[in-house]
This record gives sequence, C-alpha cells and structure tokens, in this order.
Amino acid sequence: MAKQSAPKELAPIAPKLVQITDDVLFGDVWERSELSPRDRSLVTVSVLAALYRSEQLPYHLGKALENGLTVEELSEAITHLAFYAGWPNAMTAINQLKKITDGNAA
Repeated sequence: MAKQSAPKELAPIAPKLVQITDDVLFGDVWERSELSPRDRSLVTVSVLAALYRSEQLPYHLGKALENGLTVEELSEAITHLAFYAGWPNAMTAINQLKKITDGNAA
C-alpha cells in the first residue's frame, strides 16, 4: 500500500496538523500489523459513514477499494450500518460509493 498523507495544500495554514497526520496517523497507526489495511479501511469507512463525515468519506472509500474491499462488501457494510447509524448517513455513503464506482467505470 502506498503511504497515505494529508493534503499538502493544508500545510501553509496547518503545518503541524499535516505533520501529525502524516507521521502519526498514516506513518504509525495505519502501518500497525494488528489489523490489515483492508480491515482498517472497513473500520474507517464505517465510522466516517456513521458519523456523517462526508468530506473524508470519498477518499477512504477509494482507499478501501485499493485495500481489497469489494463494492459489494462496502455496500453491505453501509446497508448494515443504516440500522445503527441512521438512514441518511447510509444513503449519503452509498451515493458516494456509487459516484466513485461510476467514475472508475468511465
């Protein structure tokens, strides 16, 4: 898996946040061996969808596909969380997944 990083355009306004994101989140937490990148992606997508973090969700849906999750698995996870995190959250997440998969098909 290619190392992830914070958007570099944020560095001028929040250099420490970018550094911590790169060094701690992506450089340490995402690299720990206790969970596979695939499992970390499933957890991350689920939490972002459940908390309606729609700005971060498209990136992580794409990363989840790169990390080996299938569209069907992501769809099933989103369907499952609809009953626990709310229908609007699930519908937003599934629409974002559709946009990503439609974009990959083009």
